[in-house]
Amino acid sequence: MPSIPSRSLEAWLDYMERIHPVGIDLGLDRVAEVARRIGLLSQRLAPRVITVAGTNGKGSTVAMIEALARAHGLTTAAYTSPHLMRYNERLRIDGDEADDATLIAGFEAVEAARLSDDPVSLTYFEAGTLAALWAIARHAPDLAVLEVGLGGRLDAVNVIDADVAVITTIALDHAAFLGTDLAGIGREKAGIMRAGSPAILGSRELPDSVRQYAKACGAPVLALGQEFRWQAGASGRFDWQGSAVDGALPSLEDLPDPGLPLDNAATALQALTAAGVVLDPVSCRLALRELQVPGRMQWLGQWCLDVGHNPHAAGYLAERLSTQPCRGRTWVLLGMLADKDADGVIEALAKLADGWVAVTLAGERTRAAADLARRIDDRGGHVAYQAESPEAGAEWLSGRLAPDDRVLVCGSFFTVAAILAWKQAQAF
Repeated sequence: MPSIPSRSLEAWLDYMERIHPVGIDLGLDRVAEVARRIGLLSQRLAPRVITVAGTNGKGSTVAMIEALARAHGLTTAAYTSPHLMRYNERLRIDGDEADDATLIAGFEAVEAARLSDDPVSLTYFEAGTLAALWAIARHAPDLAVLEVGLGGRLDAVNVIDADVAVITTIALDHAAFLGTDLAGIGREKAGIMRAGSPAILGSRELPDSVRQYAKACGAPVLALGQEFRWQAGASGRFDWQGSAVDGALPSLEDLPDPGLPLDNAATALQALTAAGVVLDPVSCRLALRELQVPGRMQWLGQWCLDVGHNPHAAGYLAERLSTQPCRGRTWVLLGMLADKDADGVIEALAKLADGWVAVTLAGERTRAAADLARRIDDRGGHVAYQAESPEAGAEWLSGRLAPDDRVLVCGSFFTVAAILAWKQAQAF
């Protein structure tokens, strides 16, 4: 057993990676036992808890719920994963990343509980989730927003009962753990629902199993396109109509496009309404106008960075960028992990891309640039360059960009994180 680390966040993260034999070990028994020991099951995490599950759109939906809530004067805590640049990004308290001391205190509390009585083994994600939940409980926010890491029913986040459950989308991803049956994936993600608590369905295309689960567990459903909806307005703005717990039909007009999927924006508004927040039009406009989510349609000059890494997300990127035509060429800098559907992602982006730069990511799970290039070539794409790293690909491409060109960076959190760090280094 590795020795317990000193008071350093980096040491704690390294320690938690080494104490459990596998990285992903779905199940709630071990997590629930440690949660019980640290008191998370005997108190409410916050007066309102919104849990968000889904294949794509979780992070942006969480960010919009959080921003909208803060604009209405609520104190907030948000837990998300994975992170882009720093582990601290995973926990935000009132919109700010948690500091090292807060996270370390959480890890210390979890480790003490884990080793008390009969020791309990926890994965890196499980320990980090419990540490974040412990910190949230001590902050006592008005609203806690929790993003599911993988699946839903057996994810560590689901140890906390949600007052409002949100399902964003259902698509194929993490097949090794969730399988390739959309109905089964839908049931797993719907496992965050609770009897009597609203379930917000944020996509018009969900398997029937999601509604079936809601009916079986007694969760009232509010679905996009039925109980709530949005429609395009003038000058790139949108209008929203929702459903309130008291039967009222709240509506908002002339909302700014946050640069994120409007399905997710509409879902965030409905989730807050279901949590009992009376939406103020001015506050909503302010929150959506000022919101920026790193790695989600994030523009840095000519470069658009998005963590989309499956065909569903790539399809959204292609659709979104097709509505914003550029006078030059559209380049795609693509780096992916070996367990992701590269063929599907390439197919979704094929019509958008004028040229490709295929890159190799670091680590054991990576897919080689040569493999990506072969798959792109098979689909009629033009691979201009193969690079041993995202940074090397970006260096090559930056010297060849015309003023009217643009670059889409996607395929993995690791790809986007590398280019973000590269762009930051260029600024100094």
